[in-house]
Amino acid sequence: MRVARLALALLPLLSAPASAVEIDGRIDPVEWQGARHVTDFRKVQPLSGEPASLPTEAWILATPEGLAVAFRNTQPASVPRTSQRVQRDFEEQVDRVNLMVDFDGDGRTGYNFTVSSTDGVFDAVVTNENRFNKDWDGNWKHAASNDAEGWSAEMLIPWYIAPMRKGSDGRRTLKVYVDRVIGSTGERAAWPAVSFMQSRFLSGFEPLEVPVYNQSLLAVTPYVSGLYDNVGGDGDFDGGADIFWKPSGQFQLTATLNPDFGQVESDDLVVNFDATETFVSDKRPFFTENQGIFEYTTPSDYSQLLYTRRVGGPADDGDGSGDITAAVKLNGSLGATKYGVFAADESGAVGRTFGALRLVRDFGSQDLGLMLTRVDRPYLDREATVLGVDHNWRPNQRWNIRSRLFGSQVRQPGQDADDLGATLWADYEMDGGWRQQWIAMHFGDELQVNDLGYLSRNNLNYGHWEVSRRFTGLPEASRYASKDWRWRVSRVTNDHGQLLNDQFRMSRRSELRNGSSEYAQINVNSAGVDDLLTRGHGVVELPANFNAGFEYNRPRKGNWAYGFEVDAVSGGLAGNDRVGYAIEFEPTYFVSDAFSLNAGFYADRTPDWLVWQHDNLIGSFEGREWHFNAGLDWSIGSRQELRVKLQALAIDARALQAWRVDGSGNAVPSVEPIEDFSVRNLGFQIRYRYELAPLSYLYVVYGRGGYREDRFPEDPFDGLRDSFDLRDDEQLLVKLSYRFEI
Repeated sequence: MRVARLALALLPLLSAPASAVEIDGRIDPVEWQGARHVTDFRKVQPLSGEPASLPTEAWILATPEGLAVAFRNTQPASVPRTSQRVQRDFEEQVDRVNLMVDFDGDGRTGYNFTVSSTDGVFDAVVTNENRFNKDWDGNWKHAASNDAEGWSAEMLIPWYIAPMRKGSDGRRTLKVYVDRVIGSTGERAAWPAVSFMQSRFLSGFEPLEVPVYNQSLLAVTPYVSGLYDNVGGDGDFDGGADIFWKPSGQFQLTATLNPDFGQVESDDLVVNFDATETFVSDKRPFFTENQGIFEYTTPSDYSQLLYTRRVGGPADDGDGSGDITAAVKLNGSLGATKYGVFAADESGAVGRTFGALRLVRDFGSQDLGLMLTRVDRPYLDREATVLGVDHNWRPNQRWNIRSRLFGSQVRQPGQDADDLGATLWADYEMDGGWRQQWIAMHFGDELQVNDLGYLSRNNLNYGHWEVSRRFTGLPEASRYASKDWRWRVSRVTNDHGQLLNDQFRMSRRSELRNGSSEYAQINVNSAGVDDLLTRGHGVVELPANFNAGFEYNRPRKGNWAYGFEVDAVSGGLAGNDRVGYAIEFEPTYFVSDAFSLNAGFYADRTPDWLVWQHDNLIGSFEGREWHFNAGLDWSIGSRQELRVKLQALAIDARALQAWRVDGSGNAVPSVEPIEDFSVRNLGFQIRYRYELAPLSYLYVVYGRGGYREDRFPEDPFDGLRDSFDLRDDEQLLVKLSYRFEI
């Protein structure tokens, strides 16, 4: 026994490299002795499983400092090499390599680390098999180098990057995935040969047994910020801190004190006349740090039980936003059970208190989770509790089955409510590229999760069956590398049995050999009712309608990249008798590899746009909407970047007819007056960022914006021009944050 214990004690030393790995982008064979050597890269985009067209090698090595990975990418002169400089979390199609790691090996949460051939980086959290969230930024090492035969990249992912379960007998089983993308063609080759386009991606990673290494970390990131409001003529100075503490692999604490959420990242302009809320992702560092444990989603778009934009969102009294005093988040594991605790508190008499508890237990081919959220809203005298159970089952390599059952309880004088929701999502992978999918959803009429979660609507029953086929073995003479066809039939009703619509959908996604992509879709919708338009004053019967669209995106070739989209849409009370359109074009010009200019234009016409007026009165309008977008991106060396972003929007709505909705849902013409209207919206930001050290930044941000709605028509061209006069706010923000690691 004493000998066995000695052998186990020496095992990490025997598995470690002879010398520490230096992350410099140059692969030294001595440093990588004992590493797992991977050469069997297979095409996954297109998903043919054939050997990669260019030789690629990877080395994976567990060291006391972290998980080290190196890539050697052969790329002869005959295959163009991208030299474009990219900013963090880039989306441009450039030469790059990816490492994805599931530190617990249970298929619940993965971490994606990307390095481009010019040493640009991207990182993201992967949940729900193939859902990526790039809002998370981690502190990890990377380097890239180029030579005549190809290029190389090295990464070091510290063990404190994420919470992970305790190992057994000095060993830990991770699951890993590595791939390489050739920017000029879009080809992606991976090991193992699984794709995020498949329903089972994260759970298909390759097991890798490594020694148990633990790293503790205490990081404190204080900040100071100053803001001057040029419209109000006043300023504000603030300070606070973010705290990250990981004493062991099984426990992690993140906290924020008096957080500053000044707009260093601008949201896209949104003008919403619909009855449903627009989803906006959260870019605030505290709320993106190791958030994956709290993932509880349904097939409904963007739905989740913990939507962190609620914290510090619009105050319940309608006076500005909530002021967050502090927030804390705990992540960890006890055996095979992972847990997460989240709490946040807003100050003042109208301040809300938010809390969430998450538990997940792994059972091999399946896992079971529980999610509990609670919000106290004293201004509304409202307490809202949501409890959900989720189950993921992977009985074999063909099936992936995800089920959710959740309910809400709201206590508010005169408005108490309790109800349930449930969803089932099943994917079946067949032979020959064929696949099937079934989705069923039920959201009760009194289900309310939006105190802390996001659900676009309740009072819904939905079901669809989809069959699809992927074509990858296309002739070499074809301009296409792959085509993915999908056919879907669906039915949507509300919880009162009223038909919203039946739909047939056909779509095709194609990858071209020159790296471009295409997507085409057509939806044919039956007649049905709209039960949200009148905001609770009755349903509206609508005729059959359709929508069809085509989009094309071409990556950079020479100095240009561009994308465009065209759509044809019918709807409203006119149904298919009137057809509208939408056109979008977005080119980018590269002055150099580090400096690019972009501009875009969008225009649409809706010939029968229905807009709610009040009670059961709706108006039919001829609507036109134009957008103009422009900006620049400049990577000033490896640590500095300058970004300029301009968005202008104009809407022109000409009144056609007023309608009253009777008790049977019929729209009856009315002589009541409805007014033309127009909207102008502007967003402009200049953002300079200097990276002082990893996750330590100096920001200087100038922003200006405004919104105006008028009760008269205005041509969209004139509206765009006049939007530049808007000045509801004009601010200069300077923010300095520095991360101290102890």
